[in-house]
Amino acid sequence: MSPRYYGRRRAMSAFPRRSRRGGGVRMLLAMAVGVMALVSYCGSREFNPVTGEQQYIALTPRQEIAMGLQAAPQMIQQHGGLHPNSQGQDLVDHVGMKIVRSSAARETDWSFDFHLLADSRTVNAFALPGGQVFITEALLSRFETEGQLAGVLGHEIGHVVARHSAQRIAKDNLTRGLAGAILVASEGGQTGQMAAMIGQMINMKYGRDDELESDRLGVQFMADAGYDPRSMVGVMRILAEASGGNAPPEFMSTHPNPDNRIERIQEAIREQFPGGVPAGLIE
Repeated sequence: MSPRYYGRRRAMSAFPRRSRRGGGVRMLLAMAVGVMALVSYCGSREFNPVTGEQQYIALTPRQEIAMGLQAAPQMIQQHGGLHPNSQGQDLVDHVGMKIVRSSAARETDWSFDFHLLADSRTVNAFALPGGQVFITEALLSRFETEGQLAGVLGHEIGHVVARHSAQRIAKDNLTRGLAGAILVASEGGQTGQMAAMIGQMINMKYGRDDELESDRLGVQFMADAGYDPRSMVGVMRILAEASGGNAPPEFMSTHPNPDNRIERIQEAIREQFPGGVPAGLIE
């Protein structure tokens, strides 16, 4: 065998060894990235006295409040500003603060502030971290009773006290860390795309769970304030009508199907009032 040919065979045989070595390095890096993401996530565990649950939180209460205050002007601008109708704003303030003062929300660190938005097209209500709560004129105008407004505001207050935004950020950070570990191990490609898709599906599930928990808290909070929690069932029907039958399937949506939400709301009402809803509550 000539020296030239022998040298070529040696060069060719070296490639698999370098490839295996590179694969081992990638696996070590991937493990390091995944472990760091898990350690960071598990280290953020806190007990929430309102929900009675252990949860993983990415922000301090002060950071949540600051984030909400910073984002509020932008959200107001995106929805056409604040509504000029002072009577409508006064009603939203009255119902919202009544729920806060009458429920477990009063024992929290959050500074609640309620905003009626001028948006007459978007049927929506939402809350920012720390206590900034918003409802559009398009949704408020569809309500038939004060109790329905209480149901929506109680639901949004539930998002705040359950710290869903901070919890979601922690879960997003974990998902990105684990997806990054898979990308490192696989050098991207289809495996990396699959990791991203799995992470997205996981976070959508968390979104649905958050909505159901806020429905349960909303039932509790509005009942504590003297409102009939059955009004929230009417809210779900209003939302279903507003969607015009174009809502995406529940599996691919962060919000549960309205029919499923109604079922869970009715379960929460039975838990709140085992002997039946008493008379005299505000509808």
